[in-house]
Amino acid sequence: MSLLKSEPFAAVTSMDELLAIAFAMEQEAIDGYSKLAAHMRQENRPDMVAVFERLVGEESQHLGNVVHWSERVSGKQPDLSNLRWEPADTFDDEGAGSIAPELLSAYRAFAMAVRNEERAFLFWTYVAAQTDQDKLREAAERMAREELGHLATLRRERRQAFHHRRAAKPAANPPELSELEQRLAEHLDATAGKESGPEVSRQQDLAQQARERASGLAAKPFGPSPLLKDGLPPNVLERPGPLCELLLDCYLDFGERLPDQESRSRAQRFAAGAVECRSFIRALVQ
Repeated sequence: MSLLKSEPFAAVTSMDELLAIAFAMEQEAIDGYSKLAAHMRQENRPDMVAVFERLVGEESQHLGNVVHWSERVSGKQPDLSNLRWEPADTFDDEGAGSIAPELLSAYRAFAMAVRNEERAFLFWTYVAAQTDQDKLREAAERMAREELGHLATLRRERRQAFHHRRAAKPAANPPELSELEQRLAEHLDATAGKESGPEVSRQQDLAQQARERASGLAAKPFGPSPLLKDGLPPNVLERPGPLCELLLDCYLDFGERLPDQESRSRAQRFAAGAVECRSFIRALVQ
């Protein structure tokens, strides 16, 4: 289970404060998923727009439940002025707003949402444990149970997205990292021919580094990458940015789990090269 980076700052002392915290957490999630939906709309990914809008709808329903509860308890909507501290670390888009859109999938989005619900559940269990008021402990436990219900729903969505992704993959051999590096070099060579100034020399250097990694991988591969076993994400070969990010993910994975230190260090060096290449590509298109 994903853990909070820190426990809640202080014990909750009133129902008004508890409901204000719940309102703020749900609104943060709505805002986060709404931004991701807008980003995917700009990137022409209607499939992912639908996923994030669905998550917005889920969180909006949760927010409505908090508002109704507050109206029953106090006769008014939650008041954010009752917040003595801001709840933190319960929502994280895990970089979904900055990674290449080609690498984002429904499965990855629902997996992120599952981890957010896990953090919210842990948050409320901490709140329940910290209070010495029965009424507040029961309310926090109720919020934790609701988060568990949300978690179960999103886990089902994640599972369905996983099976859909597996079913949609063509039957083909996974690509080799050496082939992907060679394709990256070709992209960099092609775009270097369209540029002028110091960027040209830098792109040529990065293309050569990609070719050297390709040669090294052909001679001494790391082995099959689990990130490639289901094939490539759609259109990832068409642009150097997404391709570079995919290579980075693969190298970081190898750098953590290869059995010997020499191989892990080699994978980490390749990852550093991919980071350098990705940073250049991002700066070039800004």
